[in-house]
Amino acid sequence: MTAPARGIFVAPFDELADPRRLASLAAAAEDRGWDGFFVWDHIRYSAPADAVADPWIALSAVATATERLRLGPLVTPPSRRRVHKLARETVTLDHLSGGRLIFGAGLGSDRHGELGPFGEVTDDRERARLLDAGLDRLAAYWAGEFQPQPLQRPRIPVWLAGRWPNRRPVRRAARWDGLFPIDLPGPEALAELAGELREKRGEDAGPFDLVVTNPPGTELAPWVEAGATWCLTGFDSQPREAEVIEAIEAGPGAA
Repeated sequence: MTAPARGIFVAPFDELADPRRLASLAAAAEDRGWDGFFVWDHIRYSAPADAVADPWIALSAVATATERLRLGPLVTPPSRRRVHKLARETVTLDHLSGGRLIFGAGLGSDRHGELGPFGEVTDDRERARLLDAGLDRLAAYWAGEFQPQPLQRPRIPVWLAGRWPNRRPVRRAARWDGLFPIDLPGPEALAELAGELREKRGEDAGPFDLVVTNPPGTELAPWVEAGATWCLTGFDSQPREAEVIEAIEAGPGAA
């Protein structure tokens, strides 16, 4: 059984809305042997969460505080972004980090009031269309329509999020580099998705990541056996710096 990559996954909210704290946590995670540091991407969030940091500026702070960790947003909805601006941001962050960015993308939702109140698209089908079109435009910008190109080749890795048991995100993810399934009921569901992805991608499609997130202390062996290549240690929408430090210090081999 191949050991998965291990990452820390936090909401940059409230106590962790300060990008300097996030950078410090990421540096500590790197020192302790973790492989990645990822942040939620939201404009606002439901109570009791209040203060919200911009994930892209926070990730820039993380990039300058670390040298090895993979980093990225989980997840950005392209439907509420200008894709040409997103292309510039992703490539700039890829260069700033020395080629360590992973771009997490998804449909997003209006459950926290961050679409409709700001004039963004709320219709699911239209957001799905914008997601697919946005990813295709990003790939074209990365491929040379914009200069400079990303450091990573053939492109910045793209992970697609999807909420269990919806299968449309699985079909979408099969075209890209990874799937980040949300609300999985257990490892058996991940194994089911892994089998479907193998069928859709074929045997010679190349590397593909299956990414799961669980609370600190979760037994990871069943998830790895089900196909997880990345196991993230995640926290709720009001992460406390002390609990994140405790998980980081326990090390990636603690579970």
